This record gives sequence, C-alpha cells and structure tokens, in this order.
Amino acid sequence: MSNAKQIKSRIISIEPSGSYLHLVLEAPEVANYVEPGHFVAIAVGGVGSGMLLRRAFSIHRATADKSIEVIFAAHGQGTQWLAEQKAGTQLDIIAPLGKPFALPRQPVGCVLVAGGYGAAPMMMLAQQLKQLGCSVEVVLGAATEDKLFGVLESKAIADVVTVTTDDGSSGVRGRVTDVLPDAIKRVSAKAVYACGPMPMLKAVAQVSKELAAYSQCAVEEAMACGIGVCMTCVLPVIGDDGVTRMVRSCVEGPVFRGDRVRWDDVDTIPADTFGAPTGGGH
Repeated sequence: MSNAKQIKSRIISIEPSGSYLHLVLEAPEVANYVEPGHFVAIAVGGVGSGMLLRRAFSIHRATADKSIEVIFAAHGQGTQWLAEQKAGTQLDIIAPLGKPFALPRQPVGCVLVAGGYGAAPMMMLAQQLKQLGCSVEVVLGAATEDKLFGVLESKAIADVVTVTTDDGSSGVRGRVTDVLPDAIKRVSAKAVYACGPMPMLKAVAQVSKELAAYSQCAVEEAMACGIGVCMTCVLPVIGDDGVTRMVRSCVEGPVFRGDRVRWDDVDTIPADTFGAPTGGGH
C-alpha cells in the first residue's frame, strides 16, 4: 500500500459498456503506480451519506493521460448511487490498493481466465505479459452474452481468445473450466491468472493444479475499508510454513496463489487455523 493515496478525483466520463458501466477517473497522483490486480476504494453516497463504507473495484487500466478506469455493475445501493453520477463530479478515492498479479521472470505460456466483469483487470495484464514475450491465451466466461466483457479488446491483444456462456448465447456453451485444460495444454502454460466469482476461482485453481500450472486468483471478497482495518474480507490461506492463517484480501490480496486458498473453508475459520477458537466456527 506504499503508493496508495486518498485523493479527490473528478469523473471524466461514465458510459454504458454492455451490461456494465465504464467509469473513467482523473487520477494523475496515482495512475503511474497502478499494476494489474490493483483496486480502488471509492466513497459512495456523497457528503453526509449513511453509506459509510467504501466500495472496492478492480482497476481496468491506467492511461497515459493520468486517468484510471473501472468497470462495474449497478447492483446494490452504493453502486446504484455511483451509476447515477455525472462527468465532472468529484469522488473521494483511495488507490492503488492491494497486491497485484506477479509477472513471470521469463517468457512462459500464460492463460488468463475471467468471469463477467472480472475481465476488467485482465486487459492490462495481457498487455504486460505480451511485452515480456509470453504467449497469452484468454478465456472469458459469463452466464449470457450480454454479461461478457472485453472480448474484442482481448482479441486485439491475446494469441487466442475462447468465450464461454452458460446458455450458449456466445462461444462455447458451458463454463470457463470446460475449456481451460485445452487452453493450458495449447500454450504449455506455466501460469494461470484468474479473476471472477469465488466458485469459478476454486475450479480454476483445481484445474491448474492438476495440470501443474501455477495459478494466481484475484478474489472477490467484500472489502469495506480497503486498508486492512475492518477485517471483513478475511479468508483462510496456507502460508509458506504450511500454517493456515486468516488473511485480509485487501492487503495480503486480492491476488493469492490458487493452491494456497482453502476454497472449501471460505467464510469459516477452520479449526486448524493459527489463533482459531477451539473447535473452529463461523
């Protein structure tokens, strides 16, 4: 979090992008420090609002004109409020936050897997991997065609892009993990990067492990403060010493090694966790 700053950021534009909204924020103080996997925490509701908690969003990209971009869906009260804001409005933001994806030290085969607008940080990651000389496959999945994001942008960057939808409205009918083994084998992938819903991440981590690929997953946990204070985003992760600890997604993550997250125990405190109450629990 060393480069993170709390700043007043002007909305440059907010426009529809398929089923989502594309928010562009003026942020010259922080744009240069953004790496793929970083996120921004945005205060919502305006001055005097009862919505005290910030909303966390993956950063889609940082641009040369010193802006940062976010893709989001208007789900709850906070994001609905954000969706109604206009160009020129000032927002209170903290960025860049979290631990980004780790890039390979040498050119290797890489597969990037994303569900829905989990694709947002993957464009910037794919560009950086290509610059390193990596071969890059992208797998994009969603429930329906209108929930996909970044298909055309991915095709402009990656060597191969495979699309899946649950209902078959675009690409292959099925889930990202149905096509992931073939993608890993095609590029002899050593690294798999994933961002999306937790069940998808669990499945991607499992497939990657079975095929001896190193996975990095950007988890989707509720991050209320974004700076490691509130402890709402903890999940059980196995450390280098083999000990499970409850770690904060916003500080130690949101990117974790897929084989280290105890996916089946998310939302619980496993009994063998360091410092856990006797018998574990919820």
